[in-house]
Amino acid sequence: MDDPERPASAADVHAVAAGMPHVVVDGSPDRPVYQVGGKSFVFFRSPRPDAVDPVTGERYDDVVVVWVPDQAEKLALVQDPGSPWFTTPHFNGHPSVLVRTSRLAELSVGELTEVVQDAWRCRASVRRAAAWDAEHRPER
Repeated sequence: MDDPERPASAADVHAVAAGMPHVVVDGSPDRPVYQVGGKSFVFFRSPRPDAVDPVTGERYDDVVVVWVPDQAEKLALVQDPGSPWFTTPHFNGHPSVLVRTSRLAELSVGELTEVVQDAWRCRASVRRAAAWDAEHRPER
């Protein structure tokens, strides 16, 4: 990673997700779905009625869905109203958070990288996650 403190971008989402081991990219070029072991962990979704601009009512066309390990992690990311991470009633009970690409610059590359890597880890097989941890997070 170049500068972990610089503002994140959509290109960083793609780079981090695609850079994880055993990743397959499905979907279309403009709406990719990153998968490990046949399980999605990050995807760029099409505009949906559950994520809209509160002023105009227009559907957001830049939403990225990122899996999280559990509800506690989800709440930690979405509970601050100033955070770019959010959820919608459609995702109640689902272990994922949403972020608009237009707000990614509010995160550092390091922060984004940690969330995307955790998404991969919680969707990868136990064996793959343990092997990755042993190489990249030996302190755990």
